[in-house]
Parts: sequence; C-alpha cells; structure tokens
Amino acid sequence: MDFVRENSGGAARECARYLRAGGPLLLLLALLWRPAWGEDAPQTVEVADPYIELHTGPGRGSPVFHVEGRGATITLLMRKTNWFKVRTAREIEGWVDRDQLERTLDPAGERVRVSEATAEDYARRRWEAGVMGGDFDGANEISVYGAYALTEGLSAELSLTQVLGEFSESLLFGVDLLAQPFPDWRFSPFFALGTGVIDTKPRTVLVQAQDRNDRMSHVGIGVRTYLSRRFMLRMEYRSHVIFTSRDDNEEVDEWKIGFGVFF
Repeated sequence: MDFVRENSGGAARECARYLRAGGPLLLLLALLWRPAWGEDAPQTVEVADPYIELHTGPGRGSPVFHVEGRGATITLLMRKTNWFKVRTAREIEGWVDRDQLERTLDPAGERVRVSEATAEDYARRRWEAGVMGGDFDGANEISVYGAYALTEGLSAELSLTQVLGEFSESLLFGVDLLAQPFPDWRFSPFFALGTGVIDTKPRTVLVQAQDRNDRMSHVGIGVRTYLSRRFMLRMEYRSHVIFTSRDDNEEVDEWKIGFGVFF
C-alpha cells in the first residue's frame, strides 16, 4: 500500500476533513434518496414431475418434510443461491432445489428457466459478506465483514479487522450503517457512518506498555462494483477517531480493498 500513501496523502487529508464536516449530512441525503425496497410479485408454478420435495432449509443436508404431487401449484417466495423458498396452496413453506424447480411449469405451460445471478440480483441483494485487506495508519490489515440490507439503499454491517503493526497489533470490531444512493449502478458509491472498539496489544518488550481498549467512531466513502455471478469488488476509505484514555484523541486513516459475495 506504499503507492497509496505516497500518491494520495494530501487527498486523504482533504477527504478526511470533508467527511468529518459533511459526512453525516451526506449519509442523511443518501438515506432519503431511496427509502423503499421494491419487491416483485411472487411467481406461481405447477409441479410437472410425479412429485416435488420440500426441504426444511436451503441445502442437501436439510431433510425432506413434505411432498407435493403432479398438478399442485407452489408460489416462489425467495432465492438463496440454488435453493428457492416456496409456499404450497395449503400454506406449507419449504425449500426446493434448482434442479427440481426447473422441471416445473410456468403459467404459460413452459418449463421454468432459472438464470444465474445477474446485476439486477446484485442491486436487490439482502445479504453480503466478504474479505478485505489494506492499510491502517501505515500497518497492514485484513478484515472480514457481513451486511444485511434494511432497504434498497441502506444496510447494516458488522466487521472484524486485524491490524499487524511493527510494534503492536490491534483488533477492531465495528458496527456501521451504509447508505448506497445508486444501488442500480454497476459502480455504486456508498457512504459509511459507524462506531466500534479497538483493542491494541504491544509487540515489543523493549518498552513497557499496557494493552489498550478504546472506543472509536468513523466515517467513510467507497465504491462497490459487480463482477459476475455472485461476486463483487469493494474499495473504501475511512477516517477514524479513537477516543483514548489520554486527553488527546487519535485520528487514523484506513484504506482497503477486497471481494464480497451476495445472497
């Protein structure tokens, strides 16, 4: 990440001042931009095979608990990778795998075709998880995160980051709200506002130092881009304020990039 620090140090400081001054306002505007979540009307299909099996969960390991025979109708409720949650005419809900669903018939009497995940699915995702790496105040870091979309333009996120410095190592736990004003764009910017804790442990024995556990807050800006199938690339910058037990708080810049998957 040396090239980032060398070429964008000034830009980072300007971005940090901009975010600290107007980050919350930008977040509020983003939240107001698209407050609702659009949903398609459920699709109903007809069982064409002698029977179709309903599982208790979306996986081969989930047991079959109900069977619908030929001619029965089922309603598609949601998709999770290659599994579909369905509801029968008797209000029984379960999960059907893609292979069996593709042998059902649509209202026109044609075989149902299930497409791979597309950019439209990416814009309407509910769950997201990923791994990222980057630079935290000059130290290498790696982080994992998971997010749930509350609306089409707003998501809640949890993250865990390990920072490996020359003289200390830190573990960060963060909670964020992310606003994405243009979820339909392939390159979609987002704004972050969050809080968390940072636990720092010294790695040297030359100087006696105590472990530190401090609260922190941050604002950030980034961009997601859809790659293919269920994969995305994510890049972001965050400006942190660490509330230390001393009188002076610390301001830290963070850059990271990584990959995510969505469901």
